[in-house]
Amino acid sequence: MFHLLLHACLAAEPATCAERLLPAPAPLTEEECHSTAAERAAGWLLRHPELTAGPSRCAPTADLPQLPLKEIAPGLLVHEGQDGLPDTANRGEIANLGVVIGLQGIAVIDAGASRAQAESLFSAIRARSDLPIRALILTHMHPDHSFGADLFREAGAEILGAPRLAAGIEARAASWRESYPPQVGTGALLGTRMALPDRGTADERLELGGATLHLRAVATAHTDNDLTVFHAQSGTLFAGDLVFNELLPTLDGSVNGWLAWLDEPRPEVRRIVAGHGPAPLPWPDGAEATRTYLERLRTTIRAAIAAGQPMSVAIRDRDPAEAARWQAYDTSHPRNVSAAYAELEWE
Repeated sequence: MFHLLLHACLAAEPATCAERLLPAPAPLTEEECHSTAAERAAGWLLRHPELTAGPSRCAPTADLPQLPLKEIAPGLLVHEGQDGLPDTANRGEIANLGVVIGLQGIAVIDAGASRAQAESLFSAIRARSDLPIRALILTHMHPDHSFGADLFREAGAEILGAPRLAAGIEARAASWRESYPPQVGTGALLGTRMALPDRGTADERLELGGATLHLRAVATAHTDNDLTVFHAQSGTLFAGDLVFNELLPTLDGSVNGWLAWLDEPRPEVRRIVAGHGPAPLPWPDGAEATRTYLERLRTTIRAAIAAGQPMSVAIRDRDPAEAARWQAYDTSHPRNVSAAYAELEWE
């Protein structure tokens, strides 16, 4: 199997260049890759006016960078993201990503933080299977989970998300265009385009042949567009950022809604893949740290509101035990306090 690689540079920063992988929906021979290269490169560049092109080449799958994947059940693979919040060192590649390989097709769960990361995930998939990638399922809107989506659309996948995912991305797109490149590095995002889902889904089963995925949208919790993916054969729930492991949970939705989701019984679930941190985790014990943090956050903010404390005072609250437990506590906890206060003061 061969893949087209195109050398591209930012028109505004000619020294910022990288090879970009242009995926094909079906496997290509070396001859097919070369014979279609010029047309495919030209079409791709039309969709990327911010780039200028250099030479192209065709390379076999084995020569491409590949994200490490570990198999946690037959046909069920996970890439564990790097520690910490997005920065120029980790290039934003902090989220856990999933791959489900059935007998008839493949589904990807979250696309990574950039086109570059998505390309490496695509290559890792192709090293294992040449089956069609039928679906990319986004668990929610945040860039570390969604910014690689356009690559999988080019590879032939239908992009699925919660009904409110498109609105969530559109509402924040302008802000992310300003804030995200300085955060992770302009070069890390070369060729990256935000992609809206092809459709939203609230409750759907996806059959891949020997692998059944149940997609279910969630009421406002971590965000207002969370979606879980349940792998029926192994009892594994991809929870997205409804569960965090080691990295502090971040609140961009409703603390009440999040705790309500965590309290729902799920007898069919045996283990979970959290949005961040080592995976898998047992259910429900693996979500206990997330639950404990959110419960303490809610209790503390309710007490502050009852005592008449303004947000400017409440935001300085710091729990030493929680700070010792979680990565990025001092950065993310004040933001969580602000979001929880804004929600709970209207109870």
